[in-house]
Amino acid sequence: MNLCIIPARGGSKRIPRKNIIDFLGKPLIAYSVESALNSGIFDDVIISSDDDEIIEVALKYGAKAPFVRKKELSDDYTSSTAVIQDAIITLKMQDKIYENVCCLYATAPLIDEFILQKAFKQFIQDGCKFLFSACEFEYPIQRGFYLDEQNKVYMFDESNYHKRSQDLTKAYHDGGAFYFGKKEAWLEEDFMFKPHSKAFLLPRNKICDIDTFEDLEFAKILYQFNKGKI
Repeated sequence: MNLCIIPARGGSKRIPRKNIIDFLGKPLIAYSVESALNSGIFDDVIISSDDDEIIEVALKYGAKAPFVRKKELSDDYTSSTAVIQDAIITLKMQDKIYENVCCLYATAPLIDEFILQKAFKQFIQDGCKFLFSACEFEYPIQRGFYLDEQNKVYMFDESNYHKRSQDLTKAYHDGGAFYFGKKEAWLEEDFMFKPHSKAFLLPRNKICDIDTFEDLEFAKILYQFNKGKI
């Protein structure tokens, strides 16, 4: 049995009502719900939310809402892992037990059903605890620097300044879109970025972390580009 959980709390601040904001004619969360359903992977696609309106929208597009998320798991400091753990435990109390659980963010309109299908296939074949979306940094992180209060520049590691880019180890970051995991791994592990996990690499045009209105507009451009509309 495979489960997809879409976390979507109601208290987003930088983009109010972000999870259901209009995205090219549909609520943003609708894209994740439809991609999960169309992938054919999951026995159930559910929403984990504390917000009645978000739940209503998710239900309209085909998700299920077998419970309402607790208020104490809906603040700015609650991790996605805690939300997934709560959903697994709550569903077990309803006699619903799953082998594989995917956390798919409500703000991932660039992730279609074909990406989910390929990622799930890799997850099963590799037999890892977790598999999540990731993308290569566009610039070598070894040449990164920080600024002090006077705007002065300090490299994190000056020894990398004269090295060629091709001689530096490639670095990757979390794609912030989906996370496949074994049920036991979700319940037992509290840190995903270890050798027990593997990455499903995506090109940069499939990754956009939507935290600001600028991100939202950029995601719309990427979506239209990926669909061949621009």
